[in-house]
Amino acid sequence: MTSIKQQPTSKYSLFYAFSIFILLIIFPSQVVYSQEMTERLAFWPLTKNADAVGEGVKTTKSAGLKFEAAHRGDLRQASVWDGRTSLVEATVPDRLLPGRDAFNASLWFNIDGADDDLPGDLVNHFDHESQTGWSLAVTSRSGLVHSTSNHRQISFGINDNRHAPAWLSHGRPGQATYVHALAVHNGNLYAGICDPQAGSQGGVFRFQPPDQWINTNAPVRANAVTSLAVFKGELYAGTGKYRLAGSALEESRNETPGGEILKLDNAGQWSVAGKLPAIEAVGGLVVFQNQLHASSLYRPAGFFRMEQPGQWQSLPTPGGKRPEALAVHNDKLYATGYDEGHVYVFDGNKWTDFGQVGTNTQTYGFAVYRGGLYVSTWPEGKVYRLQAANRWIDCGRLGEELEVMGLAVHNGSLFGGTLPSAQVYRYLGQQKWLTTGKTDPTPDVKYRRAWSMAEFQGRLFCGTLPSGQVFSYQSGLACTIDKPVGPGWHHLVAVRDRASLKLFLDGRLAGETKSELAGQINVKPNATLKIGHGVHDHFRGRLRDVSINRGAAGADAIQMQFHQSTRH
Repeated sequence: MTSIKQQPTSKYSLFYAFSIFILLIIFPSQVVYSQEMTERLAFWPLTKNADAVGEGVKTTKSAGLKFEAAHRGDLRQASVWDGRTSLVEATVPDRLLPGRDAFNASLWFNIDGADDDLPGDLVNHFDHESQTGWSLAVTSRSGLVHSTSNHRQISFGINDNRHAPAWLSHGRPGQATYVHALAVHNGNLYAGICDPQAGSQGGVFRFQPPDQWINTNAPVRANAVTSLAVFKGELYAGTGKYRLAGSALEESRNETPGGEILKLDNAGQWSVAGKLPAIEAVGGLVVFQNQLHASSLYRPAGFFRMEQPGQWQSLPTPGGKRPEALAVHNDKLYATGYDEGHVYVFDGNKWTDFGQVGTNTQTYGFAVYRGGLYVSTWPEGKVYRLQAANRWIDCGRLGEELEVMGLAVHNGSLFGGTLPSAQVYRYLGQQKWLTTGKTDPTPDVKYRRAWSMAEFQGRLFCGTLPSGQVFSYQSGLACTIDKPVGPGWHHLVAVRDRASLKLFLDGRLAGETKSELAGQINVKPNATLKIGHGVHDHFRGRLRDVSINRGAAGADAIQMQFHQSTRH
């Protein structure tokens, strides 16, 4: 599991840092990093062009980026990436690939203004066919299913498609029958649950590893918290009277309607942030055009925007149909539909119908994978990819399942959760899916759901029905920074050493995953190295000084490198 630690300060570390400083002054062209000396393998300044610096390293393709001079307080020139077609591809000789050896990647990035699109991939060397290599990205996940589970969080992963243990149970939040929502907020994982018992209400629980859940005492009156999202640094929760008959279970004894939006402030206090008019249950929650939007889970159709705290404006719906799961991609808001199996697109003023997906009557959730928008369905049990308006590409059925719900990208792969068996499948490309195993173990029920998902502490988490448990899975080895990246320029270093993966943000250790797998996974892919594209989406923002290095970089040297580079 990932743990976030502060490096201790001692007279020895201060002496070490001073020594590095002296070496940087005397030998400015030589980068000295740490206990394990590092060797620069490839470098892209990205200030005037996309050319690579490094013996045998060659940029073969660049698109969707421009170069501009330093401005608005920026320290240096940088490249600007459009988030639509932006990428740089390069060939790297086999002799320079780290394989099982220690390596690190460092860069400067800025993702101001990217919230209506995924921030995207920073740099990666990953072969999707063999699922081998490494990747570094800033991740956001909306439309999963009704929640925005991750927002501007950094993920670093290595994989060789040989290490994938079974799903691990992390217990049950409260008396949940259904974990309807998962979201990461300020370094914690939160779960929104349905508790259908008489005298009980839904709630929001905070995860305390490895298997404890702390009730945050959200003022929920209905039987469920159906959606979670972070807006302006605070956690929002949508409530609902969930109809369990739709999952072939006995209806709840709690008849109180939902439709309230709750807010958890940074002091840990909940308040009511408004009520959606005539709404029994909140569907999706997402931030679009810097405002929080919500939808209705049940009829009548409803779509709303929070104009100011506690005040919600009713907006048009797509032809009177229900927009359900809400996701942002390429400056548009996408919505699934439970009324006719369509996908609808909102530009801030009007809706456009992108047509029926296959022969389905319901669409469920979204994910952005390798720059494409994917949607899950019922009753075909398939996933489709958007090719163009009204054109959906069949990406195959997940086993013999009838319904696919949550879709999430984790450490190089796209995963989908299913009904009726609550299995989670990994996408192999074209129309091929491979099961990673079953989550919910409940016997003698008609339907089991693997529904809500989030990436946290380097693992993929999944909430289920009817056991109400939360499970996690680790494909290869990954490390995450589970707090959102703020505005402005940031220095990022990802390190793989013999025993761990580490992420340093602005000179400080911000995430770490310790595992013996760190030294065992062979990251020697048969693929080109990519900057600004790869696993998640085309990068949108600014980049400069991308460097790939052999050897592990130590904390003191990384901090010194950060402070030194801010002076130039």
